[in-house]
Amino acid sequence: MELKLATYNIHACIGNDGHFDPFRIAQVINELDADIIALQEVEHHLVNDIDLLDFLAEQTGMIGIAGPTMFRESRHYGNAVLTRHPVTSHELLDLSLDSREPRGAIKLRLTMGEYQLLVLTTHFGLKPKERHYQVDQLLNCISELESELDTTVLMGDLNEWFLWGKTLRRLNAYFDTTPSRKTFPSRFPLFKLDRIWVHPRQHLLTLDIHNSFLAKKASDHLPLVATIFF
Repeated sequence: MELKLATYNIHACIGNDGHFDPFRIAQVINELDADIIALQEVEHHLVNDIDLLDFLAEQTGMIGIAGPTMFRESRHYGNAVLTRHPVTSHELLDLSLDSREPRGAIKLRLTMGEYQLLVLTTHFGLKPKERHYQVDQLLNCISELESELDTTVLMGDLNEWFLWGKTLRRLNAYFDTTPSRKTFPSRFPLFKLDRIWVHPRQHLLTLDIHNSFLAKKASDHLPLVATIFF
């Protein structure tokens, strides 16, 4: 069985032209044609009288799962997932550290035929200390479930591009060396901020950026897309 995954920092639907345009983001998501999409920087407020995530789910025909990390008086902000497949369970994990910006992850369990799949989606912090803590929490989560799983996926904006920094070095130790692609900034990508990690490594078939004309305008990140099989 093959599954197409993507991670996409949508920059609150504000494009490189400075315009808020959720219709443009929805169109890019439809271009991806993915089964499960991790979204970061989702600003949950009303578009066409419905919540932004509900709007994106409606426009793409997918199921939306919210993972807000910051709550404000009129709106909230954080991670989200769009999926074509029903999930067995989902849980929000708190990855916040001290007084830094609140961070979190969405933990999804899916049963695909006879296979058990764990998908973790996240947006790591800006400081190395935060990322070190966040890696600890996610690797602990994985280790608790490992015996029950056939495939594990970690994807999102990791805010780290130095492969041999502590964040990616420790993830490489578990996920094995995984290819990466430059996704930021979207017009002229220089940095590999967005990642899709798959364990076992041989379950990863393809990994590439989606760099359509619209994707280069719609957000400051390009989507990263992977195909896995199990």
